[in-house]
Amino acid sequence: MSTFAILLGGDLVRTPRLDAALGQARVIAADSGIRHAAALGLTPELWIGDFDSVTAAEIAGHAGIERDMHPPEKDSTDGELAAEAAVARGATNLIMVGAFGGERADHAFLHMTAAIRLAERGLPVLLSSGFEEGAPLLPGERGFDFPDGTLFSILAFSPLAGLTVSGAKWPLADVDLAFGSSLTLSNEVRGDLRVSLRQGRALLLARPETSPASKG
Repeated sequence: MSTFAILLGGDLVRTPRLDAALGQARVIAADSGIRHAAALGLTPELWIGDFDSVTAAEIAGHAGIERDMHPPEKDSTDGELAAEAAVARGATNLIMVGAFGGERADHAFLHMTAAIRLAERGLPVLLSSGFEEGAPLLPGERGFDFPDGTLFSILAFSPLAGLTVSGAKWPLADVDLAFGSSLTLSNEVRGDLRVSLRQGRALLLARPETSPASKG
């Protein structure tokens, strides 16, 4: 398996869990995501984007990194370009670091939808800010290694059919969920969390560092 970490411009907190996920990952920075490299102790093999969110001093400070420059007027975000560059270099697994928060809510939303689209192409994707993690949910079943008490939500990006959740404070069994429903917000892990889905697309968003909280 060839894991690539994509450094994005959102929020980041370095945690042991994130360090473990990164492991021996190869690294590509997307524009201002280069700022996370030093905090994570990583050296990108490629820096890609239009470079409109970094300073001349930052560019000079990373002169040894290969750069792929694009015009600001383009049809893809810097993060999307970075993901496609990783695929072209043989990525079979992606970690999108700094995928949440930041100055642009539209970019954070697009990172989630892009992760789902990549998963539909057969590429496993983890989104992380260190504090929060996101994983696409498509038809099928998958398990998660979150500790007990982890707060998680399932965000539907379409109507969902046959949603089953076990290993949770509020389990579900073969539930159909309308798009926009809040039924799957603020659940808690209780043991071995497993999620299966018959139809639809969604994202599981978890906070492994958080303490248990009440649904409400």
